[in-house]
Amino acid sequence: MNIFRLSTLGTALALAFAGNAYAGAVIYNPAGTLVMGINDNGSLNFGSGVTTNGGSDIAADGSGGGAGSAGIGFKFADGSFRDATSPGCLCEGWGVSVNGTTSGYANVTTDGGGHNLSYGPLVTTASTATATTSLISMPGLTVTQAYQPATNASSALYRDHVTITNLTGAAVTDLKYVRVMDWDVPPTEFNEYVTIKGAVTTTLLEESGDNGFNTADPLGGYSDRFGLCHNIDCTDAGALDHGAYFRFNFGSLADAAVYEFDIFYGAAATERDAIAAIAAEGLELYSLGQSSGGDGSGGSSWISGAPATYIFGFKGVGGTIIEPVPEPATLALLGVGLMGLGVGRRRRG
Repeated sequence: MNIFRLSTLGTALALAFAGNAYAGAVIYNPAGTLVMGINDNGSLNFGSGVTTNGGSDIAADGSGGGAGSAGIGFKFADGSFRDATSPGCLCEGWGVSVNGTTSGYANVTTDGGGHNLSYGPLVTTASTATATTSLISMPGLTVTQAYQPATNASSALYRDHVTITNLTGAAVTDLKYVRVMDWDVPPTEFNEYVTIKGAVTTTLLEESGDNGFNTADPLGGYSDRFGLCHNIDCTDAGALDHGAYFRFNFGSLADAAVYEFDIFYGAAATERDAIAAIAAEGLELYSLGQSSGGDGSGGSSWISGAPATYIFGFKGVGGTIIEPVPEPATLALLGVGLMGLGVGRRRRG
């Protein structure tokens, strides 16, 4: 496994740019198949000029402002890591708001960094990163985001355990959280298929869609772009340059209380493997990002989700499990059926 290191041999990275100093970390799962770049404010897409595998850019297409940054990188068959959120723009972020009046949010490109947030350095290991932030105007409201390899999905997923803590001295109402990303799925960055499942069954989901360029500010509203996935489930929408947006309303939070839930990021070599990882973790809501041509030439290998299907999902947000784990007998019957049919993939409509 190749791990990017500074001269200190640490996993934490600290880069300063004119007029915009920020820090973060690049972390790898133990299997060496996923790499994530975490900013110290808890958003993804860290760095400029971040390299791995002996010096090759993670964003191998080399285009746009995100080239060389790490967001969600998956190790392709040729040994290179290819990133699905950083090419073109560093558009991945989150935000929290309370009482309908006060918010804090972070997104490197879309929102120009962090707003009304204070945060210290990441606490990191080679495979984990924990960011703790609080609202400047309401310092008792704290959001902790702990990134770690998922427990049940082997090498396919990273888990971000989110804890919102209210130590403001009073209850808060209308507690909202946004997570938004622009999918740029290799090898056809800026022209991908997007799937959203669970939008209609997640009770705490207030708004969702496929416009990944929206602000992460929960009070900023949602602007639809393509009219394909707004507040509904959709399958293989596109191919377009779009993403995923989810805004939750967790209601009231008493003083000295916490609200906890999980976000998942990752990738697998095929859609079938991605769905298996989603089932293993019991996700309630998810988005898939897939190439519009698996070999980059507009061919048909994307139908199976190859060469990679990228995953973005949630658990603990008032939904129900979307992809149940098949019973062993069902798996055996499925295997026999596939052998007889000579078909190993799902058809798309």
